[in-house]
Amino acid sequence: AHKKIIFRPKRILRTISIMGKNNSKKRNLKKSEQKKLKEPTVVSNLKTEDTTATDDVEMTEEKPKQLAQEEIAPVDEEEVSEEGACEEVEDDNKKMDDKDDDDESDEEDEEAAPAAPTTLSDGRYRNRVRLLTLCSRGASSRQRHLLSDLRALLPHSRAEHKLDVGRRGSDSLSAALREVADVRGCDSVLYIEGRRRGKDGYLHLGVVPHGPSVRFALLNAHTMDELRMTGNCLKGSRPVLTFCPSFGGGAAGPPAQPFLGLLRSMFVRAFGTPRGHPKSKPFVDRTMSFSYADGKIWVRNYQIVRDAAADSNSLVEIGPRFVLDPIRIFSGVFAGQTLYRNPKYVSQNVQRRAQQGNTKVDRFVRRRAAKEGRKARMDAIEAPEDLLGDVFH
Repeated sequence: AHKKIIFRPKRILRTISIMGKNNSKKRNLKKSEQKKLKEPTVVSNLKTEDTTATDDVEMTEEKPKQLAQEEIAPVDEEEVSEEGACEEVEDDNKKMDDKDDDDESDEEDEEAAPAAPTTLSDGRYRNRVRLLTLCSRGASSRQRHLLSDLRALLPHSRAEHKLDVGRRGSDSLSAALREVADVRGCDSVLYIEGRRRGKDGYLHLGVVPHGPSVRFALLNAHTMDELRMTGNCLKGSRPVLTFCPSFGGGAAGPPAQPFLGLLRSMFVRAFGTPRGHPKSKPFVDRTMSFSYADGKIWVRNYQIVRDAAADSNSLVEIGPRFVLDPIRIFSGVFAGQTLYRNPKYVSQNVQRRAQQGNTKVDRFVRRRAAKEGRKARMDAIEAPEDLLGDVFH
């Protein structure tokens, strides 16, 4: 019979332990057994001498795996698997015991120590909120300076030129703001609108592209240059936003009115600088307060001053300061369904007319009073006696 020497192909034998872990059998083999596996094996060919070399090549190429299984199948695999399984069971039992001990110790520590916060911020820039700030054409100088002060306090804001939509209505304003915000990559809009040559001011705040949005009447606006307060803060520092209990949230419970909870979330989105913003500073040295009183929202900006000697903090106003009177809340971007309408709102033009008294009723009352006064004065006049009245009779 013709004998050939065929080298066994390299294979990695794997066994499944009782605990369900896949481990290599080659790691558990003894050194002597590993040497035996490395040595070439002699396979006796049952074919006759007439078999050609081509047949041998085909057999070795087509069935290398079958030959390897026939060669390695004997008792060595069973013994090795049994020994490896026993060792793995012992190791797994030890690991399970160690885990049980660790779990018990962890439970004792948890019972003894108070619960730590589950999530901690790593300081990365994750909340990528960008605020678009712009004003309308025809805004007064006070409104423009107020917008510049807000831009200085909000490092995540992006400035844009004046917007002029003419008299085409709220739909054109909504479309224009959505388009500009999309081009600048912003998801929130702060828009100051000036009417009647800057006499009436309105502040629009919204989330693009789907809303909601709110329209305020801007009242009693004072800029930082005008106030000249002694407070000062680091440019780009992140503020602490404080809300009165009427806005609800946290320990304050539900808001006094449902729309105040929505306004709170919109203020946090617009005036809260995201953590880790490239233009922000890792300091907190100012606070912005939002108070709801007399149906209006009063906004103030303060510096946090630390007194090391007294171990206390004090607040010094920086500015700007302004008052917001909510008019209407829309479901879309400054358009769409009305979610809330302020029933107590009176337009600034009507208030100005009432103060000046330019209504038709007031004019009629003034004319009637003047006529009656003139008649009373004429009746009160007494003509003097004429001394020469009887001379020519």
